Amino acid sequence: MFKPSVTVIIPTYNWSAVLPFSIGSVLRQTFEDFEVLVVGDGCTDDSQAVVESIQDERVRWINLPSNSRHQSEPNNEGLKQARGELIAYLGHDDLWLPHHLKCLTSAIASGSDLAYGVVGMVNIDGTWMPFSSALNYERGMWIPPTGVVHKRDLTETIGGWRNYRELTVGPELDLWQRAYDANYRLTLVPRLTAIKFPAADRRDVYTTRSCVEQAHWTQRIINEPDFEAAELMNLLLPILEEKKLIQKHILYKDLLRQFVSQTCKRTLGRLSSVSSSGSRTKGKGEAIDEVRKFKGLG
Repeated sequence: MFKPSVTVIIPTYNWSAVLPFSIGSVLRQTFEDFEVLVVGDGCTDDSQAVVESIQDERVRWINLPSNSRHQSEPNNEGLKQARGELIAYLGHDDLWLPHHLKCLTSAIASGSDLAYGVVGMVNIDGTWMPFSSALNYERGMWIPPTGVVHKRDLTETIGGWRNYRELTVGPELDLWQRAYDANYRLTLVPRLTAIKFPAADRRDVYTTRSCVEQAHWTQRIINEPDFEAAELMNLLLPILEEKKLIQKHILYKDLLRQFVSQTCKRTLGRLSSVSSSGSRTKGKGEAIDEVRKFKGLG
C-alpha cells in the first residue's frame, strides 16, 4: 500500500469548478511524496466526477453523508484516513506555490511540530497583502489552514478539529492554540508559499461559483519567472524605503522578515478587533453562520 510522507486534506462543498486549480497546485509541488484527500462535506454536485477525472493515483475522493456546515468535519475525516506522517491543509479555492510543501516539511525535519508559511490574501479588487503571524507564534494568533503543515501525532495527541458551535473562537485558532498549550513547537517559514481568496470577503461566492480568480493567479504562478520574489519586492520596497529599512543588496529572506516584523502586529490587531467586537454581541457559531449566508451558503 502506498504510504506517503504527507497527506494533503482539501475540504470542499459544491464548488467543483474550482477543484482543478487547488488540486493542480498540489500536483505541481517540487516535493512529490504526498497523497491528496479531497473530502466533500456532503457534496451533491459533480465534485466527485471532477476529482476522479484527474489522472493521478495520489488523489482520492471522500464524501461525508451529510453537510456539517464547516471544514472541521471534512478535516477530521481526512485526519482519520490519512496515511502520511505529516498533515497539510489546502482550501478548495486556494493555491499553493510550487515550493510550499518542500519549505514546510523541511522546517518540520529541522525540529518543528507545526510549520506555517506566509499566505498572500487576495482582495476582491485583485490586490493582495501577505498575511502571516509574527516571527514567533504567540497564543491566540490566527493562521490560515492553507498555510499549515503539522505532524499527524499532534492531532492524535491533542484531538482534531472541534465543532464551531462549541467554541468561542474559530476552530483553526482553537487547534493552533491547543497545540501551543501542549508545548508543540510552531514555526514560521519566512517564504510566500500560498495564495488565499477569502470567501468571507466575497458575497454569494458559493452561488456564482466563479473560478476566474483562481485561473488568473494559477497562470501567473506558472508563467511568471521568480513570481514570489518579484511580487514581494514590488509590494514591500515602497513600505521599507519609506521606513528607511531598505539596504543596498538586501537579501530576499531578510526583506521578507523585515516586512513580517513591521506589518503582522498591525494586521493581527485589526483582525483581533473585528473578532472581539463580534464576540461581544454573538457567539462564534452565530457569527460563522452569518458569514455562511454572506458567502451564499444559507
